[in-house]
Amino acid sequence: MPARHVVTSDETADLLRLVRQIASDELAPRAAEAEAEEAFPRDVFRLLGRTGLLGLPYGEEYGGGGVSYADYLRVLQEIGAVWASVGVGVSVHALSCYPLVTRGTDEQRKRWLPEMLGGDLLGAYCLSEPHAGSDPAAMRTRAVRDGEDWVLTGAKAWTTHGGHADFYTVMARTGDPATSSERRGGDISCFLVPADSPGLTADAPERKMGLTGSATATMRLDGVRVSADRLIGGEGEGLRIALSALDSGRLGIAAVATGLAQGALDKAVAYAQQRETFGKRIIDHQGLAFVLADMEAAIESARATLEHAAYLRDSGLPFAREASVAKLVATDNAMRVTTDAVQVLGGAGYTKDFPVERYMREAKVMQIFEGTNQIQRMVISRSLDASDQGTITTR
Repeated sequence: MPARHVVTSDETADLLRLVRQIASDELAPRAAEAEAEEAFPRDVFRLLGRTGLLGLPYGEEYGGGGVSYADYLRVLQEIGAVWASVGVGVSVHALSCYPLVTRGTDEQRKRWLPEMLGGDLLGAYCLSEPHAGSDPAAMRTRAVRDGEDWVLTGAKAWTTHGGHADFYTVMARTGDPATSSERRGGDISCFLVPADSPGLTADAPERKMGLTGSATATMRLDGVRVSADRLIGGEGEGLRIALSALDSGRLGIAAVATGLAQGALDKAVAYAQQRETFGKRIIDHQGLAFVLADMEAAIESARATLEHAAYLRDSGLPFAREASVAKLVATDNAMRVTTDAVQVLGGAGYTKDFPVERYMREAKVMQIFEGTNQIQRMVISRSLDASDQGTITTR
């Protein structure tokens, strides 16, 4: 069963039918084996690029799909319901393109965006560092101006697509080392780094409990030289760009998590309709039926918060708090729903003969990346304290 959405137009309906067809024909048959073998499906991203699904939320003038963010998130739910690693990869690619789309010059956009949005080039986003995960302002990676170039040195941790991407959107300090620690990120800048740059290498992929088809690695920058025209935005604007990108990226992860939860519920319902105990289907036992009902309620509540945040973003209204709410609700609910799916299947759910144990392992990291859910609670609570009580909201 595909993820369920309120279809608002014929164009949206056609788009979702295309995505469901691709998910059914191309993704579903490969997901389990690729995850078991920890094989990165680079060809899948090329396919999604050729069908126009990698650049959906960005403008058509640069090769994007020009769809609303709400429709883009619906697409991510469809993909996430079948193969979460690919859904996360699509979201991360969009995140890596965001700085160039929003802060690049016209010349930079014309030069690089068509290949990026068309799927010829796959992106990665380099913000976190081993000692600076939830506190990006504490990063140590540096970029030093040398004539017409910038020279980058440092390490970036937890890079999705690390070692497989064609370009890396990298945040690095460009200020005076003597004062940068006091400026709390005011000297961080953003660079577009080609994957074949000398001095750029990937460590061995992390050995993860889930999303094993998605490569995650630390990227090393050892005197990586890039031309000055690969600075995106102005010097010192990098942290502001990064945090703005994360607001949209959190919605992407919330969408994948919601799709993943829907996939788990679909498997649990199908099993409960077929498995019999005490002379009747287990879905007919009230105790288990109520578990399924709670799973459905959790998914629909996550979808509602996601749709609200997307509406605000599409309307040009502030949505940072709502993005954190959506990410928090959707990923916490996905963890609960996938855990309950294992419980519904009982002993079978604990085996690798059924996919729900994989769904549970995949859900866990969604409470961690794009800002842990503890960080989301900080963002939400601080926004409440800083709210202008006289501002009219849509709630």
